Amino acid sequence: IDAAAHMGAMETGTVAVVAGGIDVVYPKENAGLYADIKARGVLLSEVEPGARPTKQHFPRRNRLISGMSRGVVVVEAARRSGSLITARMAIEQGREVFAVPGSPQDPRAQGANDLIGQGATLTSSAADVLRTLGEMFRKPIEEPKPIEFTGVPSQPPSGDELHSARAAITESLDSAPVAVDEIIRNCHLSAPVVSVVLLEMELAGRLERHPGNRVSLIVKP
Repeated sequence: IDAAAHMGAMETGTVAVVAGGIDVVYPKENAGLYADIKARGVLLSEVEPGARPTKQHFPRRNRLISGMSRGVVVVEAARRSGSLITARMAIEQGREVFAVPGSPQDPRAQGANDLIGQGATLTSSAADVLRTLGEMFRKPIEEPKPIEFTGVPSQPPSGDELHSARAAITESLDSAPVAVDEIIRNCHLSAPVVSVVLLEMELAGRLERHPGNRVSLIVKP
């Protein structure tokens, strides 16, 4: 199925994420396809050249496949198939998941059927994929245009600013978490000054950070 997908996409571009080293062909019967993708597409791996693919490499590879895709189509999967790992990672990454149904009595279809039961898009043709992705599918993937900053970069806080701010910031802290924005408002200090002082206290082991950009004073017994 994977080989058929690559061959079908060869004319418009295909990317093969391999589990082993970039120079290792696996399985060996895909040597011809490997050469075609090398010449006309992209081969991608995050392990060192020459490394043989192992069981541990495939989940790492699958997260790359789902991460670089707009949607993942599961055509055939048993209940403990690696394709289900890819589908789970796609969900975690906010990608669309599609599944091709099969006979309930076919073990190779159980995983895909389960995905449909969990909310994956039932897929019988490419039209189902195109219809679901809609405008998102038609927009080309491109890097955002860089922001041009024309203003004068702000200067780091001076030593005098930090010295006068330390006492006020320490006074505003307690063992109960408080929002950093609240410290900035109550102390009438700039955000850079507060950030530097809080970082100093954190490095000194006097400050603890909490979710929601909140901080608290570490009270030692």
